[in-house]
Amino acid sequence: MRLLGIVALGVMLGGCASVTRGTTENISISSTPSGVEAVVSGMEVPTTCTTPCSVVVKRNADLSITFQKEGYEPQIVPLSRDIPTSGAAGFAGNLLLGGVIGMGVDAATGAATDHKPNPVIVTMQPSAPARGARPAGARKPRPPAPTPEAGT
Repeated sequence: MRLLGIVALGVMLGGCASVTRGTTENISISSTPSGVEAVVSGMEVPTTCTTPCSVVVKRNADLSITFQKEGYEPQIVPLSRDIPTSGAAGFAGNLLLGGVIGMGVDAATGAATDHKPNPVIVTMQPSAPARGARPAGARKPRPPAPTPEAGT
């Protein structure tokens, strides 16, 4: 009887990913160098943070992160959604309990999914100098020395 109670409890805890995992997740964001502005798009309210940072996002959001810092090329990292083992277990638990409604809720809220990559880590690439521009710290060339004119 005790074993039956443990199995029943395990099935109930495995069901409904929106209850066991929640509808939001933390995305960790970092960069080399640090201090880069990260703009997270795809949320109801676009969010900006300075690396290293983390943001709380809805699991069902289609996200991308734009990294920008003066002197570096901007980078855009699209995030994909994946169903990890823990999310699949919660979603499958709905089947065992006959929870068609729970399956619908999990599908609509994305509770069974995680964003990948997480953490999001980028290495910024320095911007190429514009044509004709001198690199920072470069000296202006000296004008040629005057030459004595003949006959003066």
